[in-house]
Amino acid sequence: MKIEQNEIIELKKPHPCKKPGAGKWRVLRTGADFRLECMGCGRQVMMKRSLLEKQIVKNNP
Repeated sequence: MKIEQNEIIELKKPHPCKKPGAGKWRVLRTGADFRLECMGCGRQVMMKRSLLEKQIVKNNP
């Protein structure tokens, strides 16, 4: 699966911040692990590639 920086992805579980856009994440860093930013609250999380590829529902460039 090809994922680029600044791409918006949607994961199976939304971020618990309960703000609009909490289900969508912006990819800030790619590699063996990814840095994602919640589109609702701006919080950043790191996630391993293997886990992220299983969690992706939609990939919006």
